Amino acid sequence: MPDLDLNLLVALHALLETNSVTMAAERLNTSPPAMSRTLARLRRVYDDPLLVRAGRQLVPTPRALELRFEVSTLVEQGRALLAKPDTVDPTALVRGFALQVDDAVLPELAARLLAEVRTRAPGVTLRFVPADPAGSVNGLRDGRVDVEVGVIARADPQTRVERVRGDRLIGVAAPGHPLVTERVTVAAYAAAAHISVSARGIARGPIDDRLALHGRTRRVVATVPDLTTALLAVRSGAAVCPAPAVVAKTTLPALGLCSFEIPLPLPEVTISLAWHPRNTPDPGHAWLRTLLRGALAPADPVTGTVGGEKVRRVPLG
Repeated sequence: MPDLDLNLLVALHALLETNSVTMAAERLNTSPPAMSRTLARLRRVYDDPLLVRAGRQLVPTPRALELRFEVSTLVEQGRALLAKPDTVDPTALVRGFALQVDDAVLPELAARLLAEVRTRAPGVTLRFVPADPAGSVNGLRDGRVDVEVGVIARADPQTRVERVRGDRLIGVAAPGHPLVTERVTVAAYAAAAHISVSARGIARGPIDDRLALHGRTRRVVATVPDLTTALLAVRSGAAVCPAPAVVAKTTLPALGLCSFEIPLPLPEVTISLAWHPRNTPDPGHAWLRTLLRGALAPADPVTGTVGGEKVRRVPLG
């Protein structure tokens, strides 16, 4: 449609609302002669005079009256599409979101997030999806995943990654294990049987690098793809595994496990959000990101709230 000019609809809308070339020109910040030329062009397009002289005024033709409502609707819809949204009302939000959450974060996050969503946005549905076993990072780019949460080691160059908080690694063992009941030394820790957690099946990690500085190695008896499997295996009492410190408050007591300090200076465990940039300006997606930040934040010891978030209308972020 090479001759399509949507600005004609805006001009027609102003003319039909004011029934005046001069007033329509003022509304669109143009000159009356320019608006007269636009009206002449509209008359050719519709093969109708649209506005005709009646005394000292212009009155719409029957065809113009037919167009008035449709043109007004189209222009308002166009303005809404081009307007920059800055807030969203969660109570009116009806939408589903797909979340790919690291299993080290999921037990803590799921309960908080579901409680917040049920209270604030009853029309929102959350779908927790597993990570691609092949290690693909295309879920965000392809639209199969809305937000990725957790330790994000690899990301598509087009993906937006935002650090939310830091955590540290602790050791996990069954009650009665020597690393729980006795003093933990580098030698004792290295001598224990270890379970390594790696989605890609890699047994070696930062713990091995730090042990090497002490001239020691550990014996990894098994490598499992997720933390949940590792924790369940540790319950047998035969081995220990590392875990983010956040699991010590809820997950470990529920499984009857104990924590101990790893006697090594280990790097921070960085918890991040990742999403595709096309979703950055979307108000619903921005609301979800704000909710995730709050749910991942530590609970306020004074108010008991998570992330201090209480308002119903959430700014973009």
